Amino acid sequence: MTHLPPPAEELRILDAELRQLDARRAQLLFRRAHLIGLLQPAFPPAPPVARRPETTAPRVQNVLLVLGGVLLTVAAIVFTLVSWGHLGIAGRSLVLATVTAAALGAPVFLLRRGLRSTAEALAGLGLALTVLDAYALHEVALTATDGTGYAAVAAMCLAGLWWGYGRGLGSLRLPFPAALAAGQFPLLLSAVAAGAGPYAITASLLLTAACDTAVALRTSVGWLRIAAAVGAYGMGGWGVAAAGVLSSEATGPSAAARAAALLALAAAIALYAAWRTPRQGLAVGAAVTGGLLLVAALGGIPRAVLPGVWTVPGYLVCGAGLPAAVRLPLPDPVRRGAAWASAAVQALAVVWALPLVFVALLGPVGLTGRVWSGAPSDLRAAVTVWVYWPPDAAAAPLVFAVVAAVLAVAARATTAWRDQASAGVVVLAWAAMLVLPFALRLPYTAGLFTQGLTVVAALAAAVYARRTPTSLTAVLLSLLTAAGLSILSLASQEATLAVLAALTAIFTVAAAHPRLTAVCASASLAGAAGLACAVGAAAGWSAAHTALLLLVVPAAAALLAARVPRSAVPVEATGAGAGLLAIGLAVTDAPVLALVLALCGVIAAGTAVRVDRRRAGYAAAALFVLAGWVRLGSWGVGAPEAYTLPVTVPALVVGFFRRRRDPGASSWTAYGPGLSATLVPSLLAAWADADWPRPLLLGTAALVVVLVGARHRLQAPLVLGGSVLVLDALHELAPYLVQVAGALPRWLPPAFAGLLLLVLGATYEQRIRDARRMRDVLGRMR
Repeated sequence: MTHLPPPAEELRILDAELRQLDARRAQLLFRRAHLIGLLQPAFPPAPPVARRPETTAPRVQNVLLVLGGVLLTVAAIVFTLVSWGHLGIAGRSLVLATVTAAALGAPVFLLRRGLRSTAEALAGLGLALTVLDAYALHEVALTATDGTGYAAVAAMCLAGLWWGYGRGLGSLRLPFPAALAAGQFPLLLSAVAAGAGPYAITASLLLTAACDTAVALRTSVGWLRIAAAVGAYGMGGWGVAAAGVLSSEATGPSAAARAAALLALAAAIALYAAWRTPRQGLAVGAAVTGGLLLVAALGGIPRAVLPGVWTVPGYLVCGAGLPAAVRLPLPDPVRRGAAWASAAVQALAVVWALPLVFVALLGPVGLTGRVWSGAPSDLRAAVTVWVYWPPDAAAAPLVFAVVAAVLAVAARATTAWRDQASAGVVVLAWAAMLVLPFALRLPYTAGLFTQGLTVVAALAAAVYARRTPTSLTAVLLSLLTAAGLSILSLASQEATLAVLAALTAIFTVAAAHPRLTAVCASASLAGAAGLACAVGAAAGWSAAHTALLLLVVPAAAALLAARVPRSAVPVEATGAGAGLLAIGLAVTDAPVLALVLALCGVIAAGTAVRVDRRRAGYAAAALFVLAGWVRLGSWGVGAPEAYTLPVTVPALVVGFFRRRRDPGASSWTAYGPGLSATLVPSLLAAWADADWPRPLLLGTAALVVVLVGARHRLQAPLVLGGSVLVLDALHELAPYLVQVAGALPRWLPPAFAGLLLLVLGATYEQRIRDARRMRDVLGRMR
């Protein structure tokens, strides 16, 4: 039996054991904390993920308030339009008045408590209810009045009421933009209600935009300025568009004057905004807009009065007068905007006139298919063979001239872009002179003379220009005009000869100026080449005989290049082009082609006399060789040695002198090309020749080459001569080898091939064994 202690003793024992358990638990907790501290760096706890709200509390508040106000407004509209008939007059008036008063009065108490957003929402509801009140008043008491006129009065009253309501409360924003929005309609609706025409309606739009502009410029509140600017841009844009349509459709002075007044009003609004706005960028943009509108206003009157050909010049004159505003005491943004507007008008005018320049330059290309078919009636007929003449384009020369004059005046007032302006003046003046004879429909001969004067004027500008960009531009324009004039003269034989001769003389005279020597000398040579071809065709010569006359140009180019070394490259390039043209013309006649090639070789040899043109000697040698080959071909010579020996002998002589001057030069470089030029073609001919003289002579020559190479220990003669000698001997022994092969038994070739393979295999095996022995010996070495 188990002895149970007394209760007091048992209680004492339990307390002691519990104290021991508490102490043990404390030890275990301390140890646990220590172990967690050791493991913390190796296994850091994951940081808690902070959940960010997707929207802020003010945004949620605003969304709820806006949705609530919209829903209440919709409910009020539905109540007014649908449920109106369930109440009497007193009930309806009482309901609307009570709800409107409550909605407009509630913001007062809400603002005192600091609930501004809620006050804005209820104020918006109240403003919407005032619109419903105005509608209800018309439907109940003023049904006989005109709806449009009543809407105009109601919009004006609501605008004033909302503005006063906003000023009274002070802290609300919504009433002011609402008042501006309502203020956009009184003038427009009044004009429509009065049955006004398009001019009055357009004027109402522009006057509304003027009021919006005044509000935007005078207020200091940013959001109110933005709201007014939106209204000004919207109503002003519609007003300007309507005024532009009216100006373009005006058919008489009266209508054009009224449309011009509208555009002038729009321009005044834009210029006033440019004057008063503090922002530079907006001021310049408004000034540019005002300047363009002013040009449209002033240019619309002559457009309606004068013929259509003067429309663009009329606008251009008005735009060119805008820079006069630069001299007035105006703010700097306004003056800059006026200058930019003027530049824009002039640029648009130039773009309008630019197609005539392309017609004048590219139109004559159509004459290339009808060369010397007869002079046309006038110059315009010559360029409209395959291109279209733009309508009302006769005033294009005047446009170019006016813009050039304005640009010249502007260039004097500045130094920053004077070079570009001077070049632009030259281009515009050239364009005016270029298209003038086509616009005036001058006779063909007079038109050609005028184009020649344009070339002379461009060259004169290049001579007297003080700045390099202007001079270069003028030279390029003269070349472009000369090319067009040359093509334009193809309609008549007499015109072609006269124009090419005149251009050659003009560029020859201009080449005397040091600044123009390179370009003008090349141009004169090109003109002389064209003149030579035209003279040959006019005289009835064949193309091959015309090539002989054309060779005068390369000869003149070679002489001129020697006199003017600084301009030698373009001059020689032009002469080389003329020489290639002569060779191309003489291809059809072999004897004449040989003569042309020989003469070209003489010209190249003469050029090679100069110290800086020694390399031209290679070209001369090649031309002489080609001339000899062509001559031999025309004589029916078929022996290859006749063609190759003229190349081999000079090549060997050159190689000999090179070896004497440079003993270290390789024989392959000195003698390889010359020997190969004859030995290889002769070997090919010998293999195809069944007779014995050619192989015998070739073998003898190859033997001599081998002996000479052995005597002087030269590799190239030994290898080339020996190879040709062996191949020539094989060619002679080939018939006998064929006979021997035919006399041998059929089994002998396979047996010989097998024996050869066995010998090769055994040798290969012996070499492998020797290599293994060597590897073992090396492996035993220390």
